[in-house]
Amino acid sequence: MPDGADEQDTLGRVTHMAIAAHQDDVEIMALDGILAGLGNRGFMAVIATNGAGSPRAGRYENYGDEQMQLIRRLEQKKAAFVGEYSAVAFLDHSSAAVKDGGDPVSKDDLKNILTVCRPQIIYTHNLADKHDTHIAVALRTIAAIRELPEDRHPKKLYGCEVWRDLDWLVDSDKVIFNLGKLENIAASLVGVFDSQIAGGKRYDLATMGRRRAHATYLQSHAVDAAESVDFGMDLTPLIHNSQLDPAEYVGTLIQRFADDVSRKIGCFSFPKPS
Repeated sequence: MPDGADEQDTLGRVTHMAIAAHQDDVEIMALDGILAGLGNRGFMAVIATNGAGSPRAGRYENYGDEQMQLIRRLEQKKAAFVGEYSAVAFLDHSSAAVKDGGDPVSKDDLKNILTVCRPQIIYTHNLADKHDTHIAVALRTIAAIRELPEDRHPKKLYGCEVWRDLDWLVDSDKVIFNLGKLENIAASLVGVFDSQIAGGKRYDLATMGRRRAHATYLQSHAVDAAESVDFGMDLTPLIHNSQLDPAEYVGTLIQRFADDVSRKIGCFSFPKPS
């Protein structure tokens, strides 16, 4: 709790929450929620894994897993101060445990947090992400929410971008987060994760560049309506309907993209020879 507030008060003021796999995922994927919490401390981050398996190079190349866990935890706390978070919860599971579908502990931890807090908006990883642990965290999040009473469900659950962009979604399926002009705060939030940046991954440049690219390439026949944009995948139907299979749901989105590509090619291709 960055501001040292009473725990009950801290958790009671949460309106927006990000549930992420690793330290720094939140700052990459859930800036919309962080900005919504500026000034009112309504944003909370939940980090599912301990971060022990991160790649490392440069001055971090000889650091062991335990050292990296401590450093990444400290970096996440720095981001919480910069972003004025209400709280950060470190669940400290291994990636293997989170990915184990037969192990309910990470799901139960999330359920306990959501029982105490009542966020209206939740951000997690999108179900087309290419990182296995990210997919697992998203599925544990969905499972935890499904076990809550309906009146405890968030209004929205969004799947967000880290290891796969969502610009491929047809425009009608995109959740568009206009991130405004606070690029100084956005850059600072990602920039505190020195163990990742100096350790060999320029997440700071890549994240800011992707947001600017999304803003420009969103519309081909109009001037830019925003300076910085993140895209999301609406996962809310998966918590409203517990019988809806996540793979089938994403498959429908992928099929709409495929159909859109095929339709456009069909409209402008040469006639087939007789």
